[in-house]
Amino acid sequence: MKLCITGGGTGGHLVIAEALVEAAVKEGHQAIFIGSLKGQDRKYFESNSKFSHVYFLDTTGVVNQKGFGKLKALYKVFLAFLKSRKILKQHNIDATYSVGGFSAAPASFATLSMFKPLFIHEQNAIEGRLNSLLKPYAKRFISAYDSASIIQGYPVKDVFFKNARVRDELKTIIFMGGSQGAKAINDLALSVAEELKNKGIYIIHQAGETDFDRVKNEYEKLGVDAELYAFTKELPSLITKADLAVSRAGASTLWELTASGCPALYVPYPYAAKDHQFYNASFIVENDLGWCEREGEGLKTKLLHILKEPLKEKSQTLLQYSHKDVAKKMIDDVFRVLND
Repeated sequence: MKLCITGGGTGGHLVIAEALVEAAVKEGHQAIFIGSLKGQDRKYFESNSKFSHVYFLDTTGVVNQKGFGKLKALYKVFLAFLKSRKILKQHNIDATYSVGGFSAAPASFATLSMFKPLFIHEQNAIEGRLNSLLKPYAKRFISAYDSASIIQGYPVKDVFFKNARVRDELKTIIFMGGSQGAKAINDLALSVAEELKNKGIYIIHQAGETDFDRVKNEYEKLGVDAELYAFTKELPSLITKADLAVSRAGASTLWELTASGCPALYVPYPYAAKDHQFYNASFIVENDLGWCEREGEGLKTKLLHILKEPLKEKSQTLLQYSHKDVAKKMIDDVFRVLND
């Protein structure tokens, strides 16, 4: 089977693409990637990936553009659509899997125009606009938040399951603001750093590249020895070390923490499209798998309260809730559809 995986822009979409290509190659299939010159697509796949070929087209988001900017963005999508058709024909692609994001549009529309099967994975609790538009024409629409989804769970890399463990007590906490960092989470970490030190709780902190120097200087002023990163690809091992996380509620990070069995306080990014991070975290809270608090004065109080709570039951429930081999099930489902 020859598969095209498309989409990206942000790490949340791209880690799904990464999980899918790993599963596809393991099952003996070939996969190409079509993404964008914008966003983080090249950072993930340009120099090192399991894709046989990778393509980065000149596209940009359409939804947030206005006036002439929107027309220019749509024209770029149209040109990329024509290029995608050529690429799909060149590689004789059997089907396309969209992982969402603006860079999924050209290859998704090109696939449908060629009457090839389109599969979609929706990563968030609230559907993205592109996914909502394409949903009626897709062979499958997979979502971890939808009980009607033919495949349950979220495609997470095997390393999180392999290193999963039950958290018995709080010895280490990790603050995660995403690849770009999050000032609200950075400020929260600094506000409780001395109390965590006094309790003997070790701090791991991904502060983001733009705020790294400020955070580093503040830890030094406080006399707190924190394991601090601007950006790191070692998050799987760092999450394994942690007993509690404070994190944005991007879907991939949320489900990676779930697979690892690491309870978390989620602090949704307030400007996410359709407030989807809040709804991602709400799903976790409603299933008694973690905590959520919006940015604001109540954030520190919430975290200090969580520090007193037992972790073992939450951690055990997380491990029971996570689904292994979701990426493999998604790839196997494509193969089954093609051969029906």
